[in-house]
Amino acid sequence: MLRRFLSHSNLRSLHTALSPSRPRFAAPLLTRHVTAQSGASSVRKRVEDVVPIATGHEREEIQASLEGRDILEINHPEGPFGTKEAPAIVKSYFDRRIVGCPGGEGEDEHDVVWFWLENGKPHECPVCSQYFELKVVGPGGDPYGHGDHH
Repeated sequence: MLRRFLSHSNLRSLHTALSPSRPRFAAPLLTRHVTAQSGASSVRKRVEDVVPIATGHEREEIQASLEGRDILEINHPEGPFGTKEAPAIVKSYFDRRIVGCPGGEGEDEHDVVWFWLENGKPHECPVCSQYFELKVVGPGGDPYGHGDHH
């Protein structure tokens, strides 16, 4: 029976069935995803067109992506080593934020030191002496909303 299955005609029909020329099921999904993110179309895409059930932060991310913005760029700051004259700028939506300092590069690296960075108050890392400064890019205020009067 195994010989019959492995006969030349069966192998040829199996090869034809698995040939890449046949359309795959995932192709329409990939095409829809790629065209939804392309900015070349004249039709303005909405979040509902891409992911109809997106809510909350996921919805904000998708909306920003459709507009060509990256709202998460503030979560991975990069730049030169911060000095007192030119501190490393960390962006935040609020007036304060928790920041981790990993030190410099190579031998200057150290364990991550976590601290609160507040608007208008530059902070110096106690291990590597790197300076940080907060830049508010959002509404400001307390990140926990304790200053709000209900």
